[in-house]
Amino acid sequence: MKKILSTAAVVALAGAVALAGQAPAPPTYAIRGAKIVPVSGAVINSGNIVLRNGLIEAVGASAAIPADAIVIDGKGLTVYPGLIDMGNATPIAQPEGDNQPQGGFFGTPARPGQTREDQEREKRERILRANYKATEHLRLTGDALTAIASTGVTTVLATPPGAVFRGQSALVNVVAAADSPQIGAVADIRSTLPVIKPVVATHVGFNPGFGPYPGSLMGAISFVRQSFIDAAWQRQALAHYEKNPASPRPAWDPLLQGLLPAIDGQIPVAFVANQAREIGRVLSLAKEFNVKPVVTGAREADAMTAELKAANTPVIYSLNYPTRPRTLAPDAEESLDALRTRANAPKVPAALAKAGVLFAFESDGLRQPGDFVRNAAKAVHEGGLPADAALRALTLDAARIAGAERSVGSLEPGKIANIVITDGDLFDEKSSVKYVFVDGHKVAIAAASQASPARRGNSPD
Repeated sequence: MKKILSTAAVVALAGAVALAGQAPAPPTYAIRGAKIVPVSGAVINSGNIVLRNGLIEAVGASAAIPADAIVIDGKGLTVYPGLIDMGNATPIAQPEGDNQPQGGFFGTPARPGQTREDQEREKRERILRANYKATEHLRLTGDALTAIASTGVTTVLATPPGAVFRGQSALVNVVAAADSPQIGAVADIRSTLPVIKPVVATHVGFNPGFGPYPGSLMGAISFVRQSFIDAAWQRQALAHYEKNPASPRPAWDPLLQGLLPAIDGQIPVAFVANQAREIGRVLSLAKEFNVKPVVTGAREADAMTAELKAANTPVIYSLNYPTRPRTLAPDAEESLDALRTRANAPKVPAALAKAGVLFAFESDGLRQPGDFVRNAAKAVHEGGLPADAALRALTLDAARIAGAERSVGSLEPGKIANIVITDGDLFDEKSSVKYVFVDGHKVAIAAASQASPARRGNSPD
């Protein structure tokens, strides 16, 4: 005889399943009497903000403070939304056995018994990683992630490294909540708790390295074009076979299948393009294949503002400013182009803002996490970027480019409780980070961070 679960049992079971994927609830916090910069609205010179169950519950000049809240005195402090880095590979754990250098695969000698065809297939799998998903390779803990959070960056676009088709990025929080007390023999889900948006964009570069096709720039461009064509053809061929099973069965390539969300316009394609001619080439390529482009790197984007604005193309500008090569002798001269590019780097964001181009910032391999905010401050103090535009690029505009503006990027009720609290202006080198909250959890700021967010690090409370 079959047993039928009662309504109460079904409800209880559903609740248990739902709770299995949730982090332990953080305490309720209230910051009282602080300067609040919501980004989405006017600055509140003295107000309260309440964080409950990982969300912002209330914010305003007279927001009520719950009796059960842990209260932080905000006098002399400024509250900002958590900052967003739109290009950082730190949260991605490199898969075992993947020893691919970021600059490309070429030059690796064949293994004993490996045929030329095997070597070419392996090369293709390394440069055509459109089906690679950042969410499947996340790491949740480590000093590097704590160091990022300690600068006020609470969220990053986890971007896979690689040469040509790098894979699909994800918007994730940099710190995961502690494990909840375990009840039973099977651990609860944890690896996806920091994920805000599991797939944001497909990332494409044009630097495959050296060697045979597609080892040159033109080869890489040709490979990208051909891959888009092949992905569209594969779908048509498979659809034809479904209707005509007596016809030759086409091969099914998961690497090409990973390009379909971009071809269908479900997600944008983030192209690495620094020089003005590269940006122009990307815009033409995107138009040819009817994909939604995002330009990353964008070192010479100031020369292409009209084209970027006309194409409604967002920019993720790298704050990894060019520097004098360490290997260069002290008395060695550099080219005029190199000197000009280095001097102009902090000025490009101001040109984007003036032209009305939507843009955000990426760290793009910066060695010191604190340099991310410090270099954003350079764009303000040395490059002429308005401070409010710089803050939007680090928060709400970044969230807009990622398609997550309903969840993060500003201080509004219902949004994820990612906030950073400083003892002064974010871009003032005399200020320091005092508190960071991620998903409503108070982060233990790295003890080694003692300087201001606009210089290098922060200070623990």
